[in-house]
Amino acid sequence: MDKALTFKHLFGPVPSRRFGRSLGVDLTPFKTCSLDCVFCQLGRTTLKTMERKEYVPVNEVVEEMDKWMRHHPGEASYITLAGSGEPTLHSRFGEIIEFAREYPKTPVALLTNGTTLHLPEVRLAASRADVVKITLSAWDQKSFKSIHRPQSNLKFKQVLEGEQLLREEFQGDIWMEVVILKGINSERDDVLRIAEIARSIRPDRIHLNTCVRPPAEDFASPVSHELLSELAGLFEPCAEVITEFRPDSSSTFTDNETAILDILRRRPCTAQEMAKLFGMHLNEVAKHLGRLTRTSAVQVRSGKHDKYYFVQNAKGNKNG
Repeated sequence: MDKALTFKHLFGPVPSRRFGRSLGVDLTPFKTCSLDCVFCQLGRTTLKTMERKEYVPVNEVVEEMDKWMRHHPGEASYITLAGSGEPTLHSRFGEIIEFAREYPKTPVALLTNGTTLHLPEVRLAASRADVVKITLSAWDQKSFKSIHRPQSNLKFKQVLEGEQLLREEFQGDIWMEVVILKGINSERDDVLRIAEIARSIRPDRIHLNTCVRPPAEDFASPVSHELLSELAGLFEPCAEVITEFRPDSSSTFTDNETAILDILRRRPCTAQEMAKLFGMHLNEVAKHLGRLTRTSAVQVRSGKHDKYYFVQNAKGNKNG
């Protein structure tokens, strides 16, 4: 993000494994969501709700998007409605998509958990996007509650019907993300159940994923790349195994990682503290921490209310 410009509702562009250089549009306060997924990279949901309203002013979002696009034409691969919670909870998200479509060279993607798609007005608004990415990691109500910990009135059948109706009405691309967690939904029979449901939605692309960044819960463990590759053929179309984005060594992304390592050598920090310190969106920080923890450059420990990141045996931080 251009340091000369300040934004409240935009972040990035950040490197995305599916969307290239993704300019994020955040439409809800932090962790305002209909789900509390055990694998969420942003931590536990602080406001679990199905209430739809104008959480952030549309005019502010539109002004920021216009400013960014005028200063950075062609620099984003996608404009993505995503961020700190479920974007379709914003009652006017369709208007924001409509404005973004005024920049025809940059496609618009909506990243949704699908929990509001049973509402006709939500499907109509979603249909303005070029790509709608939905989630399917469960196969019945029990697994849905275990993995996604939904708002109390939400039913898996309702979410599934909404996603099926979107397929009937939407002419753009539907991409589906399936998150596989070790010992939770990684058994072949469970994945076969998910794959059967996926066929009823008929997505254009299926992305098979696992925890690549520190999750909300320690028990949400990743599976191997090899297992994901074995399971990919169970889906129709054959699923794509998502691999981590590897930025060029000269990129700002790498510079940011260097800065994060520098501060963690001095003292442990939470992801939220680092986001505030560096003026980055929490999604950006999560991407860095995902890479750094997988390479063991950074370690993580769970505190009473949060996760703390540190560099082992760093000066002044020998005890982690």
